[in-house]
Amino acid sequence: MIYYKTEEEIELIRESCLLVCKALAHVGSIIRPGITGEQIDKEAEQVIRDYGAVPGFKGYRGFPATLCVSKNEGVVHGIPTKTEFKDGDVVSVDCGVLLNEFYGDSAFTFALGEITPEVMQLLRVTNTALYKGIEKAVDGKRVGDIGFAVQDYCERKHKYGVVRELVGHGIGKNLHEAPEVPNYGKKGRGPKMREGLVIAIEPMVNLGTKGVKQADDGWTIVTSDAKPSAHYEHTVAVGKQKADILSDHTGIENAIANNPEVNEVPLILSESIRVR
Repeated sequence: MIYYKTEEEIELIRESCLLVCKALAHVGSIIRPGITGEQIDKEAEQVIRDYGAVPGFKGYRGFPATLCVSKNEGVVHGIPTKTEFKDGDVVSVDCGVLLNEFYGDSAFTFALGEITPEVMQLLRVTNTALYKGIEKAVDGKRVGDIGFAVQDYCERKHKYGVVRELVGHGIGKNLHEAPEVPNYGKKGRGPKMREGLVIAIEPMVNLGTKGVKQADDGWTIVTSDAKPSAHYEHTVAVGKQKADILSDHTGIENAIANNPEVNEVPLILSESIRVR
């Protein structure tokens, strides 16, 4: 069943999403080669609890941490470890928060130190694809329109692999609600979107094949060819004319701009429409 949100409920989800982004911005300010996933996880949890909220992922279906930290060939659901990040790593950090009975969810991929141009292009394309998907989150369109926009840009135009097994989702009083929001699909297919629908759109895009597998830890999803992957996510409310982005990556981008150990990942502005 799809649950549509009132204006008041959307504002509560926005509060949760903005707190997620505060935690991710803090991560962006401290992440660097030499720091560990466990360290950024502890710091993010402290930010969340300082605002009277609860980490949305910790304990969810048994997940042991506040953040999903997925490095290089890690796509999503990585468990933070004591292993230090290295120069040249790309690190997807996904975070959820439960505040005032509503969840927020967002993710960002950080590029540490000297990143190859090939991998930086993957990050730029994936980040841009997120906004191309968001552009389609309007009243009267269908979920397949979002998936088509992401797939067409990443897979057809740039020849990357768009992950099939993992998808975006509705969000509200539950972390995962209907409908599923794939990053692939056909125009005009899938559930019709109406104003008040709140969804998390999250392209997961691989440098090589679209294939993935589960790592031995039982959580981390990795690319089947061991090539890098990128992941960006916003929570948005479907609107009459355009989507309302409830999360905000501006603080994350500002933190990166002031962190010399992390590369900025700008959108490909000549080809994208950024929804603000």
